[in-house]
Amino acid sequence: MIKNLEEKTGKPFSHWIDVVRNSGLVKHGEILKMLKSDHGFTHGYANLVAHKAKQSDAGSADDADLVSAQYEGKENLHLFYESLVKEIRTFGKDVKLAPKKAYVSLRRKKQFGLIQPSTKTRLDIGLNMKDVKPEGKLEAAGSWNSMCTHRIRVESSDDIDKKVFGWLKQAYEQAG
Repeated sequence: MIKNLEEKTGKPFSHWIDVVRNSGLVKHGEILKMLKSDHGFTHGYANLVAHKAKQSDAGSADDADLVSAQYEGKENLHLFYESLVKEIRTFGKDVKLAPKKAYVSLRRKKQFGLIQPSTKTRLDIGLNMKDVKPEGKLEAAGSWNSMCTHRIRVESSDDIDKKVFGWLKQAYEQAG
């Protein structure tokens, strides 16, 4: 997108970052409005420039820093995360972990799940699976996260078992 923006506007990406920073605007919505109305940006380009200028996008932070920040004050849950990631990486070389501010997206060709430390005592696993009826600890995601169809709550190491890894693998396979 950055390359395309430069081609469309004839100005380097750094120019647009400077425009935002020199505007004095702070709120994301105000920046979007300014880029759209004053410079003819589409929403996607305005959003990209706004996030990069504010360094509020996941791409502006180091992946390890994002994960560390998620588990500040929740260090007990980090062991669950590491256990899950170790197993998920065995699914295939195309597994991608994409840390965001609040969770880690699990991707293949598309997102198949996410791992999120939701509270100080609970880690949630979100999964995208078609035609799988919720059962037991595999519950419907409902309003918890619109990016997922199912959720598994993890509060102890006993909550991570063969069934959980089976559901993760199933979601991974469906994302291929």
